[in-house]
Amino acid sequence: MPNSYLIILNGLILGKHRRPQRFANVMRKLRRAGKIGEFVSIFVNEKQRCVYIASDGGRVCRPLVIADKGVSRIKEHHMKELRDGVRTFNSFLKEGLIEYLDVNEENNALIALYEEDAKEGTTHIEIEPFTILGVCAGLIPYPHHNQSPRNTYQCAMGKQAMGNIAYNELTRMDTLIYLLVYPQRPLLTTRTIELVGYDKLGAGQNATVAVMSYSGYDIEDAIVMNKSSLDRGFGRCIVMKKMTAISQKYENGTSDRIIRPQREGYEAERMQILDDDGLAAPGEIIRPHDIYINKESPTITRGPVTSPMGLPDSAYKPSRQTYKGPEGETPVVDRVSLFSDKNNNLCVKFMIRHTRRPEVGDKFSSRHGQKGVCGTIVQQEDFPFSERGICPDLIMNPHGFPSRMTVGKMIELLGSKAGVSCGRFHYGSAFGEPSGHADRVEAISETLVKHGFSYNGKDFIYSGITGEPLQAYIFMGPIYYQKLKHMVLDKMHARGSGPRVMITRQPTEGRSRNGGLRVGEMERDCLIAYGASMLIYERLMISSDPFEVQVCRKCGLLGYYNFKLKTANCSTCKNGDNISTMKLPYACKLLFQELQAMNIVPRLKLTEA
Repeated sequence: MPNSYLIILNGLILGKHRRPQRFANVMRKLRRAGKIGEFVSIFVNEKQRCVYIASDGGRVCRPLVIADKGVSRIKEHHMKELRDGVRTFNSFLKEGLIEYLDVNEENNALIALYEEDAKEGTTHIEIEPFTILGVCAGLIPYPHHNQSPRNTYQCAMGKQAMGNIAYNELTRMDTLIYLLVYPQRPLLTTRTIELVGYDKLGAGQNATVAVMSYSGYDIEDAIVMNKSSLDRGFGRCIVMKKMTAISQKYENGTSDRIIRPQREGYEAERMQILDDDGLAAPGEIIRPHDIYINKESPTITRGPVTSPMGLPDSAYKPSRQTYKGPEGETPVVDRVSLFSDKNNNLCVKFMIRHTRRPEVGDKFSSRHGQKGVCGTIVQQEDFPFSERGICPDLIMNPHGFPSRMTVGKMIELLGSKAGVSCGRFHYGSAFGEPSGHADRVEAISETLVKHGFSYNGKDFIYSGITGEPLQAYIFMGPIYYQKLKHMVLDKMHARGSGPRVMITRQPTEGRSRNGGLRVGEMERDCLIAYGASMLIYERLMISSDPFEVQVCRKCGLLGYYNFKLKTANCSTCKNGDNISTMKLPYACKLLFQELQAMNIVPRLKLTEA
């Protein structure tokens, strides 16, 4: 039949219905009356001629105000009851004034952003338009003035910003905590920030930013920082790492022991931070290779022991734990806590605290996906200053604006500047201009003019180097900047010679293992294109895993060199008459031997060099 639709519940066909629209309307009436659950969605799909009813988990539902022919069901007296505390959100739901829609059912609805936009066919009205954004996007001011990918970038970067994680952060023992020393709340805030309490526990600082090019160290998003701002604590952070040590009990009754450190002789200097109980003392500076727990393990852990508790000192071997960290940084033992785990072993946790100030290469970002690393740090005397004597904390390159089109960042600068001058927090919520949740640029500019600034946020600026006025007015004001957790101290890595892997004899991999830097397939292509063949040879062979092999010219297989008889020998031909010596990467020799183990015979054809 042309008008008979299938009814599908969570993917199961229940039957068919001749009047699907009436069926859907009745189901929705039941839901609004509270006869069926509020999260059940009814979706009429004209194309597939089905009515989908969904009640399974994992669907994102959001509340909307129900409208009858474009008139909202929520009236002023409902709102007054809500303000007086008579009514709650749940009673709106029960009385059928609000309902939850999931993604499918939104396709059957016509939703107006505001009540005044509602037309005859409108079925729902947004409670508040900015609620379609989540927490991460809600922190961005004026996101509807930005190019959309920038908001996406910021949603990823806002999670990497340092700040305060909780009110009890100094009593917690997390594996890794990044803390900002002086977090501030943003001057230009949004309603979401207040709803989630981000202004109570911020993750950033309001930096006075001048948008200008300065020194050439601000190419490609790099920022120039003011040294005096850093001295006063801008961007300063604390990194706390946890280290654990377990004193185990073994099956034959013996257990590890923590003993007094030796105060003189060999290894005494590595034990200077230990207390008399053999554990590192809180407040001591810990350096690389320092011992933080002086532990000994019994040599015999299996099999019977005569008296497990009264073993002699000779029955123990040292199993000390040493601090492995980068050279040159001076962390402090913040606190030590002792407790027992579920197997009743003694556990010791050490919190290591390191305070860092921003340096060249540290990553910063505003709330608009405008990330950048610190390019250089300049003395305040050389920094430009305004006629009021205001010196910026950061200088940002103007080339960050034209292609990225983050107009929201410009409005944020204006709004923060107006907020500083008039003493109130300005708002920049998404789509908030009609409802008054976002300040308009005209109003902000009027405030600026009233307090003696230029209406477009630009200032008259003197050069810090010559003292003469700059030829152009400079756009300058406060922007909320976040310090991200990517710091150059954690990433810096270089190596000459160092540890190698046992099997392949090639350098180890990764910064933590002091590994080498890999010349891959693409780097090889570049070197070939340059014609730098000796450089490839050096990188892939001499610096990596050079090895000398004996090759038989007759059979082309690898032989060996007998050091006692000082003769080379081919194990296939059983003589050493036609042996040549050549250099191969060890990995190449390993490949030949692995192939031979699988009955594939790789033969080397040699020609006279």
